Amino acid sequence: MTEPTAPADAPDTPPLFRCGRRVITQAHLAEIQQVVATHPDWPREAVAAALCRAWDWRRADGTLNRWTCQGLLRRLATGGWVVLPRPRRVPGRHPRPVGEPEPLVPLPPEARLCDLRVQPLAAGDQTRWRQLMEAHHYLGWTPRIGESIEYVATIDAHWVALVAWGGAAWKTAPRDQWIGWEAAVRERRLHFLANNTRFLILPSAAGRKNLASKVLGLTLQRLSRDWQRRYGHPLLLVETFIDPARFTGTCYRAAGWIPLGLTRGYARHAAGYIAHGQPKQIFVRPLRPDARQHLQAPWPPPRPAPVGDRMHRFDVNRLPLDGAGGLIEALATVPDPRHRRGVRHPVRGLLVVAVAAVLAGARGFQAIAEFAAELAPDVLRRLGIPRGTPPSVKCFRLTLQRLDGDGFDRVLSTWLVRQQILTDHVVALDGKTLRGSATATTPAQHLLSAILPDLGVVVAQLAVAAKTNEIPCAAPLLASLPLAGAVVTADALHTQAATARAIVVDNRADYLFTVKDNQPTLKEEIATLGLEGFPPSAPRRDQGARSDRDPRDLDQH
Repeated sequence: MTEPTAPADAPDTPPLFRCGRRVITQAHLAEIQQVVATHPDWPREAVAAALCRAWDWRRADGTLNRWTCQGLLRRLATGGWVVLPRPRRVPGRHPRPVGEPEPLVPLPPEARLCDLRVQPLAAGDQTRWRQLMEAHHYLGWTPRIGESIEYVATIDAHWVALVAWGGAAWKTAPRDQWIGWEAAVRERRLHFLANNTRFLILPSAAGRKNLASKVLGLTLQRLSRDWQRRYGHPLLLVETFIDPARFTGTCYRAAGWIPLGLTRGYARHAAGYIAHGQPKQIFVRPLRPDARQHLQAPWPPPRPAPVGDRMHRFDVNRLPLDGAGGLIEALATVPDPRHRRGVRHPVRGLLVVAVAAVLAGARGFQAIAEFAAELAPDVLRRLGIPRGTPPSVKCFRLTLQRLDGDGFDRVLSTWLVRQQILTDHVVALDGKTLRGSATATTPAQHLLSAILPDLGVVVAQLAVAAKTNEIPCAAPLLASLPLAGAVVTADALHTQAATARAIVVDNRADYLFTVKDNQPTLKEEIATLGLEGFPPSAPRRDQGARSDRDPRDLDQH
């Protein structure tokens, strides 16, 4: 199957639509028609998948943004902008028309507000949710395009409120001034915002005191987590627009929302904006205290760790990147492995962005490229990308694969330890054999690494020669690190007097070693000390109080 090619958005192609962060121009419409004409037998799902691959339209977790693209295609077809294949209806899959809802059961007078629960809308309740919203909300119900979540609030299985969230407004002056971000940064951070598009207290629960603000509060407690679980990224700020002719926004104020003023009274329509003469009151609510700092910062916030991933994420905005001793200065010494001809981006800029992306939680070349795409052009230029355009996935992949790994590791490890991140940390010695490194003539490569287990960072590593083991490599590896004030841990293999002396005397650090049968004399001496209760701690419930020991016994340790 022939894949379409990505259109070149020239400056003379004005935007027609905006779908989230993506701008749709006349070139995109022409490409859609080209795909449909080339593959008339393709269903709309296949057309959307091909366009997502061509435009590199992906969600935050790296998967193709198929559902949003299909919604965009439906919108364009309804407006007559493109002609699509007829939809293939699958029994039981097409949406039901919204009809009259079932009568609501009045909320019992004894129902308590402390029993209020807010949950995401289940698949089997979508029809009822839409019917109630269409029947009782003055704006009715309209399908959403892009990222959205609906909630239902219940008290003892009685539905009392409906809440809907969608993508934030592309631009609004009061909000943008309050955040303090530039247009380029807003374009890359807008997905961290959500809009409260619908909020309905059902008639069966109308008049209950504090119900509306309680529903908003419980929804905001879980909204970012649910958004992260569904779309692969958290939320930092939420917004809503109130019609002052109908409402005063009392429940939003009670829930801690901040009023920012009135909009200008324009609405987005087709290729531009139209004046409707009804300015709206805008409210915002940060979901974390430092939301504004993250939204206006030059670097994206660290990516949340997936479930089961224990890798530590750094906030790159707090790392020393430029200036004397910064990451940019350190990586300037790494040689460029590429041929000079055809180089578009300097290797220093590529490495700075790649290291920052990995520290922020990026895994793989695609994630690194997505991290770079979120940076503003002026930030890219400051980091050593003169063109101000984010490098492609291929550029990162080819450059990093050709790089001298040992030299790059030495430079990066030296820079990391200069940040004094070892003080009051545990440094673990751990040896691993590289999988797949063995050849027909050479054995597998074995490395001894110094790791910060609480941060998930390798600060130094040393190759173990084939005719030796890890023991003589421990002291040289530790000598390259500023270990003063740190605690070094290792397995029983490294329980050696020379290693302990190197840690305490040479590096002014402490150690915690495991003693096993490879040191029988030391193991026997420790057993004779009677230190079963050492170090001191609270007694276990099944042991009772610990008996006093002679302090002279502890002096032998």
